[in-house]
Amino acid sequence: HWPAPRAAGPVRAQVHVPGSKSITNRALVLAALSQSAAALRRPLRSRDTELMATALRSLGVPVRDTESGDWIVGPGQLRGPADVDCGLAGTVMRFLPPVAALAAGEVRFDGDPRARERPMGTVLGALRDLGASITGDALPFAVHGAGGLLGGPVTLDASASSQFVSGLLLAAPRFAAGVEVRHVGGPLPSLPHIRMTVAMLRAAGIDVDDREPDRWRVAPGPITLGELAVEPDLSNAAPFLAAALVTGGEVLVRGWPRSTEQAGDALRSLLARMGAECSFRTDGLLVRGTGRVNGIDADLREVGELVPTIAGIAALADGPSNLRGIGHLRGHETDRLAALAAELNWLGGDVTDSGDSLVIRPRPLRPGVFHTYADHRMATTGALLGLLVDGIEVEDVETTDKTLPGFVGMWQAMLGRVA
Repeated sequence: HWPAPRAAGPVRAQVHVPGSKSITNRALVLAALSQSAAALRRPLRSRDTELMATALRSLGVPVRDTESGDWIVGPGQLRGPADVDCGLAGTVMRFLPPVAALAAGEVRFDGDPRARERPMGTVLGALRDLGASITGDALPFAVHGAGGLLGGPVTLDASASSQFVSGLLLAAPRFAAGVEVRHVGGPLPSLPHIRMTVAMLRAAGIDVDDREPDRWRVAPGPITLGELAVEPDLSNAAPFLAAALVTGGEVLVRGWPRSTEQAGDALRSLLARMGAECSFRTDGLLVRGTGRVNGIDADLREVGELVPTIAGIAALADGPSNLRGIGHLRGHETDRLAALAAELNWLGGDVTDSGDSLVIRPRPLRPGVFHTYADHRMATTGALLGLLVDGIEVEDVETTDKTLPGFVGMWQAMLGRVA
């Protein structure tokens, strides 16, 4: 258990968060499928991205480190047999099966115990419909690659995860007929992530038609990624910016892009609604607390990765909050709705898990252990609560290594302390 430090007063800090996991792992896949070597500048080096790099190496794609911490990827010849450790990374378990279908030979997938519970049947069923041979419907499973895939039209229900769509789109330029993906079913979550996938494909020279809602057509063709500079991970900036709001301080996140497809950019509007002042500076985004923390009624379907931080702020707010459209978070690293409700209520809060939403009524919180369920965003939420609540201990804070290695040191530095 890590004793979460309490803030001695308003937090005032400048923070530099490492590269985006979402961009890094999409870029690794596109680079692995490119016709020539590609360079990834300032990629995130975390458990999720190292798992992706290791998996690509096992499939015959060179992923070389540079002295500056960049990655030079490919070109390579996809082949099996190979074993892929997905860990708990949704991007690895959902993005790589379509790539494995292009390999010559068997590719076996497995991961952490919780990963075996995460939904996989949708993307594996879609691959079967496109001509792939697959054994199993969840981890562990095996893709029996034939060196290529015909592709073509496919219909699926991606209401559980936008990654089902992104995984097919990323590999589609290498399918003989490309792909036309149609989503049918409930509302599609995390649309900014699909928009990110489409933008990165287009930047790599691929023709993508997304003019019709819930339909994406990717034409076959050579991928040319070239060189890509990875943006800072805006979602990982969430707990640091929230610290400014709840303590009435100010935090500058350096390098915040003026234009981006990252879902984390929604923090600017969400934090403003909850009482912060947000403004661009020449060197980044500044968030300043105003002395008030408002509750919020918000549909967070498109930005589910921000829910744990927003829930943490809501537990410290002046009024109730209703976080809606987030039922799909039950299939993430843990059932995030159940986990947030359980931990906040354990500390004396008043949270109702209503199936597709969390209703949070702030109450004074007490000391206790904040369990993380091997979920990195639960760990950062526990740290946020500890800023204002004495005696919060975060279980397994090292789970933040999944996407934000060195989190404890960054948090201590923000507070002006030595880790």
